[in-house]
Amino acid sequence: MTTSSEYTDIIIIGAGLSGIGTAYQLQNKCPNKSYIILEARDAIGGTWDLFKYPGIRSDSDMFTLGYSFKPWKGDKIIADGASILQYIKETAAENGIDQRIRFDHKVVNASWDSKENLWTLEIANGKKYTCNFMITCSGYYNYDEGYMPDFKGLSSYKGKVIHPQKWDTSLNYDNKKIIVIGSGATAVTLVPTLAEKAAKVTMLQRSPSYIMSIPAKDMIATGMQKILPSKLAYFVSRWKNISLGMFLYNSCKKWPVFWKKLLMNGVRRKIGDTVDVDKHFNPSYNPWTQRLCLVPDDDLFEALKSGKAEVVTDHIEHFTENGIQLKSGNELEADIVVSATGLKILFLGGMNINIDGKVLNPADLICYRGMMFNDIPNFVVVVGYTNASWTLKSDLTAEYICRLINEMDKTGTEKCYPTLNNEPIETEPILDFNSGYVLRALDSIPKQGTKRPWKLFQNYILDLFNFRYSSINDDVMKFE
Repeated sequence: MTTSSEYTDIIIIGAGLSGIGTAYQLQNKCPNKSYIILEARDAIGGTWDLFKYPGIRSDSDMFTLGYSFKPWKGDKIIADGASILQYIKETAAENGIDQRIRFDHKVVNASWDSKENLWTLEIANGKKYTCNFMITCSGYYNYDEGYMPDFKGLSSYKGKVIHPQKWDTSLNYDNKKIIVIGSGATAVTLVPTLAEKAAKVTMLQRSPSYIMSIPAKDMIATGMQKILPSKLAYFVSRWKNISLGMFLYNSCKKWPVFWKKLLMNGVRRKIGDTVDVDKHFNPSYNPWTQRLCLVPDDDLFEALKSGKAEVVTDHIEHFTENGIQLKSGNELEADIVVSATGLKILFLGGMNINIDGKVLNPADLICYRGMMFNDIPNFVVVVGYTNASWTLKSDLTAEYICRLINEMDKTGTEKCYPTLNNEPIETEPILDFNSGYVLRALDSIPKQGTKRPWKLFQNYILDLFNFRYSSINDDVMKFE
């Protein structure tokens, strides 16, 4: 028995931060097009609804993580997860986007038919949808599980082990001894929050990360909100933080020795003699080779100074009944172990893509402008920056999608796709980070070229001109 399909002009996959933002752009710039959003989970919000661990917050400022079209009105620039989730829900409700979402619709297969110029999307629940244009806003990591190393002796441990992605909100950690394994954004968020109730929290790291303390509130932005109209104040604050972020990233790349010293001295000023900074906050890599961790209002450092938290830099030998045996010979005891060991990258949420019956291997694809792939028609992936706020890039991509669709309407064409024109192209990894979750996935994700338009630039100003003002009709993009 054949399942009938429902048609809509455009299908967006994912109702998270970028999915709702993309829907807003479509409604306002392509008002004659119908669309729906297919969401695999049962709620709006994506990352900000999935993660429930204590202290969950943004690792980018909200003036750049927030949408360009909806001013962030919260008083904290590093916002908690609940506030960000409410912001996303408000955006969806205010624009009627929430009425276009089909929940519990996980796309497992997407097939393109060149004769009909249509995508057919097969849903895990058996339903089918067809569309002319498909946009995925499903992020880049596996929502079902995070990365969990194969710890030796884990089965012998009598305490509780939990990954932040699967946090049990009923977990009582009052007066418990806790080990948080990891040194990234999740770990530095968890440690000071858990320390408020726990007896002792140990951040066990194999290697340190760069950490920068910033004020939780932006006093300059607060001042501008008092003297300027809200939209203008938001615009100015947004561009101030975009500029500062770009300066920080580019100067770290240009003068890594200077910034390494500056960042470590910043930690020394905050933490005093409480911790051996040279041992525990001295990464082996240059600044911004991995993402910089932000600490609002010194909360991590205050927890360490209070004695409620400690940091240990060592390697895990094996788990014991009561905790973890380290390679140094020391043993750490714990009632609870939190494995903040990272994510698993999963391209397109794990769905299969085939073009006229040919199944595609993601590793064979080359990315165009950081949003499309060679010879795949009417298909865009909305992703953000790794060195700045996710939304900055996703907003630009959504605007460019609207330009593409409007150009197709203008020229009376039904499909568009970038092509290599049968010319050889030099490729490199699509992500230039050496973080563990990136290195583990390099053989299974698309690549990028070494020059435009196949090069993915981590530069908002450059992308702003490329996406908003450059010609769509280049030698690579084909309209048929």
